[in-house]
Amino acid sequence: MAARATFIIYALFLASLQLLLTRHLSSAAGGSWNVLLPNVGISAMHMQLLRNDRVVMFDRTNFGPSNISLPNGNCRDNPNDAVSRMDCTAHSIEYDVAMNTVRPLTVQSNTWCSSGSVRPDGVLVQTGGDRDGALKARTFSPCNNDQCDWVEIDNGLSKRRWYSSNHLLPDGKQQIVIGGQGQFNYEFFPKTTNPNVVALPFLAETNDRGQENNLYPYVFMNTDGNLFIFANNRAILLDYVKNTVVKTFPAIPGGDPRSYPSTGSAVLLPLKNLEVAKIEAEVLVCGGAPKGSYNLAFRRKTFVKALDTCARIKINDADPQWTVETMPHARVMGDMTLLPNGDVLIINGGASGSAAWELGREPVLAPDVYHPENPVNTRFETMNPSTIPRMYHSAAVLLRDGRVLVGGSNPHAFYEFTGVLFPTELRLEAFSPVYLEQQFANLRPRIQSPKSQSRIKYGMNLKVKFSVIGEVTGPVKVTMVFPSFTTHSFSMNQRLLVLDNVKFTRKGRSTTYEVQVRTPKSAIIAQPGYYMMFVVNQNIPSEGVWVRLQ
Repeated sequence: MAARATFIIYALFLASLQLLLTRHLSSAAGGSWNVLLPNVGISAMHMQLLRNDRVVMFDRTNFGPSNISLPNGNCRDNPNDAVSRMDCTAHSIEYDVAMNTVRPLTVQSNTWCSSGSVRPDGVLVQTGGDRDGALKARTFSPCNNDQCDWVEIDNGLSKRRWYSSNHLLPDGKQQIVIGGQGQFNYEFFPKTTNPNVVALPFLAETNDRGQENNLYPYVFMNTDGNLFIFANNRAILLDYVKNTVVKTFPAIPGGDPRSYPSTGSAVLLPLKNLEVAKIEAEVLVCGGAPKGSYNLAFRRKTFVKALDTCARIKINDADPQWTVETMPHARVMGDMTLLPNGDVLIINGGASGSAAWELGREPVLAPDVYHPENPVNTRFETMNPSTIPRMYHSAAVLLRDGRVLVGGSNPHAFYEFTGVLFPTELRLEAFSPVYLEQQFANLRPRIQSPKSQSRIKYGMNLKVKFSVIGEVTGPVKVTMVFPSFTTHSFSMNQRLLVLDNVKFTRKGRSTTYEVQVRTPKSAIIAQPGYYMMFVVNQNIPSEGVWVRLQ
């Protein structure tokens, strides 16, 4: 009996030791996860952070009832909805970051697989969707009294837009809406004339028959005022005013698709040296699925390993070429989020299969951080994993405090919580990158001015005052991040600018410092609107403050 007791104690000791070692190894990777809410009521297919630190999320109206009721006993009566004509549940919510609470919002038509961007005044403009929502536009004006809700605009679009991409234009008055299923063209919202719909043959050329592989094209405003548009495995530079292709880029080596449903992700890397005549701009495209993956998954239930490569290109070079790098993880349906210090977080998705219902496998639980300034082969760093699979219809957005909000995952036609491989996910998480760890608290700046919601002008010298308890190795870096509309692994309008330093001073022997920076010189470099501004010391960013560039 004594020997048996000794064995049990020893076995428990070994188990405890293994757990401690596992925890040690896990923490060594860096970053941490926190489940913020166990049930937000909907699956967060689309996300947009607003200037009042609230995040609007929505999925689709014809899922059937969600897990959160509309307020005051309200119901939506829509005779065009074959699934839920009378629906008393919400399919959109507003998440209050500070309070960690949600409130239901009302959308009247189907927002499934839609697109959007934020106007310079902070109003969210969302376009398209499915069925009765495909020609709609909708607006949401931020408020702090919980009285704001969606406003629908009938026939806001000229063409049905489903799986399209949007970008706010430099004039701040319009956004361009590009592509969508069966739409090889683009248009503008609000509508223009002469004409409002413009053919874009590039979208037809990149359409793989029976698979598409060109939906949700990756769209970025280049520093020359033209639009970089990537679909499938290649890109063009488009003068959208004259409807002229001014540059054609080579296909990514290997030729595999990176666009929906072979879904990868892409970012415009941080823009810097903003005062030079020709600003360098680089695009990074990561992940995706080998050609044919969608059909193999859909027709044969064969789930091919996802792509494990990223391709990077300097789009303003005279002869631009892709440089290919290998990621730590193969990933399809991943999200790419620009962090305040200029790093790129690659998060969510699976290691095999394709986007679309039931077609993804092998969740990739561990995010990877890409350090764009590091030499090739030293740029990737794997973070601590989540425990929650985030597959098809997941999303991630940067918050002002430096965390990344993660939600969604519903690879089913309806809400499915049991008897399926990946149940509909209603939990909301936050990922805290390494720079938020306590060991870096003394290096973290605290911005004193400008105050939040300050207005700044183009091409001005801006004094940024901040304090740091620990060591400052100047000059520090000041960055501005435009909040993205994120869905289907693409963060529309996402943009990070590194402002040029003019002067850096320390106030006596105190912990207070001042850096004078130059704001962007034009709306082509930085579209007008609300940005999160950060001070970065030794790669550790401050909490951001909202500023309005105009």
